[in-house]
Amino acid sequence: MKLARLFIMTAILFAALTACGGTSRDGQITVGIIQLVDHPSLNEIREAFLEEMHNLGYYDVDFDVRIGPGADMGALTSIAQLFVGQRVDMILAIATPAAQAAAASTSDIPIVFAALSNPIAAGVVSNLDSPDRNLTGTSDALPVADVFALARQLTPEAQTFGFVYNLGESNSVAIIEQTRAFFAANGLNYLEATVTSTAEVQQAALSLVGRVDAFFTPTDNTVASAMPIFARVAIDAGIPIYTGADSMVRDGGFATVGINYTDLGIETARIAAQVLEGTPIADIPVKMMEGSGPVVNRATAEALGISLEGLVGIEIYEGTLP
Repeated sequence: MKLARLFIMTAILFAALTACGGTSRDGQITVGIIQLVDHPSLNEIREAFLEEMHNLGYYDVDFDVRIGPGADMGALTSIAQLFVGQRVDMILAIATPAAQAAAASTSDIPIVFAALSNPIAAGVVSNLDSPDRNLTGTSDALPVADVFALARQLTPEAQTFGFVYNLGESNSVAIIEQTRAFFAANGLNYLEATVTSTAEVQQAALSLVGRVDAFFTPTDNTVASAMPIFARVAIDAGIPIYTGADSMVRDGGFATVGINYTDLGIETARIAAQVLEGTPIADIPVKMMEGSGPVVNRATAEALGISLEGLVGIEIYEGTLP
């Protein structure tokens, strides 16, 4: 499968693009970056990471960026094994499947992960405070209770939610399990429609139209990649989508209390700097990012006929409809 490949070298005064040879050059740091798929949310993390690494003084570093095709573990593992063969100094893995592929490929090269909703459920670490393997990083764990407190405020009539997610993404499954428990404790109802690829998102959403009052999708990479299509189905049906990330709101979702991925990318860079400076992985706890506060898409709200007047403490995105 053809993978997009971008090689980036930051220098003191400029960033130059060049080709990479087989192994790290003597005396120069090489960081291999595995990104699950080309998507605005994950691109935002990568770009914030690279900018912060430059800000931290890592000018003369080779960043070898490989963009995967999605949750194709064979392709992601091939990328990770390529980096192992090149003897890179560190691997940055963006999103859960990328981290799982990297973890399966090396126990020696330090791995910093970004945007894992549940690193323990993903099987990459068993202790968040003192990582017990060669991995640490940042988690975008979703504050489930906060999301549905926002839903009660904005759409109090919504009692039945439709969950749309990829059953093959461990991060999504972990959030859905938390959400089911929350619903059981709070007397809410739900139906589920699972997908295995972005091509199935539209039909999954349509299967729930007329049966649910609102949609909910966690920080699911598959659904995020098809978010404009999902949002169009929901808007046409008059159903709000509560999402797991603010970027999914920008793509047409209605609202969330999610994670700011620029902040996450910056924090991931700070962790990577500790690793490159020689701090043992066990001494670098996994950083659980805090929610950035409620956000709502104004264009989506207007299309759904939901008034935002009088709202306090909620950030409103001036988005456009998908």
